[in-house]
Amino acid sequence: MQEICVIGGSRYFGKLLVQRLHAAGHRVTVVNRGSTPPPHGVEHLVADRNDEAALTAAIGSRTFDVVVDQVCYTPVQAAIAARAFHGRTRRLVMTSTIEVYDPATAALPSVPHGTAVPEGIVDPAAWLVRMDLPWHDDAYLEAHYAEGKRQAEAVFARDGGFDFASVRSAHVLGGGAQEFTGRLAHYVERIARDEEIAVHAEALPTVFIHYEELADLLLWAATTAGFTGPINACSDGLLDVRDLASAIAAQTRREPVYRVVGAGETASPFSFDRHYAMSNARAKELGFGFARTADWLPGAVAEAITPTA
Repeated sequence: MQEICVIGGSRYFGKLLVQRLHAAGHRVTVVNRGSTPPPHGVEHLVADRNDEAALTAAIGSRTFDVVVDQVCYTPVQAAIAARAFHGRTRRLVMTSTIEVYDPATAALPSVPHGTAVPEGIVDPAAWLVRMDLPWHDDAYLEAHYAEGKRQAEAVFARDGGFDFASVRSAHVLGGGAQEFTGRLAHYVERIARDEEIAVHAEALPTVFIHYEELADLLLWAATTAGFTGPINACSDGLLDVRDLASAIAAQTRREPVYRVVGAGETASPFSFDRHYAMSNARAKELGFGFARTADWLPGAVAEAITPTA
């Protein structure tokens, strides 16, 4: 049994992670703003993680074996958490994202088309941190989501005072109504209504992960695996936007209607004109086995067609 603290953990795969940690017999504490209570038997600390004094006061004298930070988006947030948990945990696992590899958001080493992107392309230990940027501005943060995650990883890697690991998640699908991005539902609705899907002329493939598989990987990263540094989290197999639409069409029995976007025009979610599909080789070498996207995607589509709460 371990003492685990989860920052966030109130929805989607974070909520499932809390449930599975508790079911596995760990003593779990959830820190969030209080809008959603955790399951029975899980300690609940109410604090805004952006308020360092409130977060420190909520933690009090508690110590943890592991902290899982589900809702860290900026270096400022990472610095607050690093100070709050300094000397109070031996390990912190941060949920990060595939978007750190998006070449449209930073000057990154080029990766040949078709090559799965390894973790070393973005090294948090060497990444520049800019605390002076307007990270508290919601519009700025939304426009610089990938950079916020890169810099948050960098702060934890250099300034945490504990072992640090980041889990860079692929695009997450599954869960029906729980899927808060709504991207799969977006495709289901457009195909069902014979509405156009805006795609690039040569849409490139990307990687996905089922929300249950991501919860399992985070559980493994927090309680079993002792690695440090980043790992990529993605199911086996590439899909492009047309593959995804075809999987939906197979169940709705409606043919997708595509429209090719022009230069500078916004395409539908998961249509990419640049390559940054991740490699999951490091996680496999460390002992985690991934499912095949093709195996779980039909079930995720079915849930999106008939969502359940």
